[in-house]
Amino acid sequence: MTGAVPAVEVHGLHVRYERVEALQGVDFDLPRGTALGIVGPNGSGKSTLLKAVAGLVQPAEGTVRVQGLPPRELPPGTIGYVPQVEDVDWQFPVSVRDVVTMGRYPRIRPFQRFSAHDHRAVARAIEALDLGAVANRHISELSGGQQQRVFVARAIAQEPLVLLLDEPTTGVDAATEESLLQLVRGLVADGLPVLMTTHDLDRAAEWFDRLIVVDRKILADGTPDEVLESGAYAGIREHTHTHGHRR
Repeated sequence: MTGAVPAVEVHGLHVRYERVEALQGVDFDLPRGTALGIVGPNGSGKSTLLKAVAGLVQPAEGTVRVQGLPPRELPPGTIGYVPQVEDVDWQFPVSVRDVVTMGRYPRIRPFQRFSAHDHRAVARAIEALDLGAVANRHISELSGGQQQRVFVARAIAQEPLVLLLDEPTTGVDAATEESLLQLVRGLVADGLPVLMTTHDLDRAAEWFDRLIVVDRKILADGTPDEVLESGAYAGIREHTHTHGHRR
């Protein structure tokens, strides 16, 4: 029965960039219908962990499985990945609707026309992120919060089986943060597994079912309340502020 297979399985994961070990022996499983928050200081390997799950970086050691398979062996569109805003070229000449529509491209074979289902998926994603009023505007004309919602909408339009969000609330306004929170909780309630990196722990218990603290290794893993009470995150934040940020 496929339902018994965790949505994401990471075992003994080591990732290296040249001589730098970004992740050391990371282990966790993520069942369907769970929101997992990943916290840690700058340079702790949070984004690298998401990229490993997305199949964008290869493990030096260990294994990553999504839906029981290595990420690079999955059908296109299985994983929805939203990188940090800084990774994006804002001058690319596309409208909001164009960007969201790109979420369907992995699902379409070469020369295949858009189906009614594809159009519905795009429309649903635009509606879910409240982008209807700006759907025809150029992406660079939008506020930071609107831009972030567009890229989340593109990932949602894919109809992924796993959603990865890299600091989606950084630099957004309170209304955007609230809309993203409600969206994530709704998707998780429908069974979607979500992995999200964040610096903000004020509302961790609202966002996440489970929280892990990463500083190259996993330092704590449990419910948000358990992890916050453990002091693991406060300890590494204090160490980081004392010794300077690491990249």
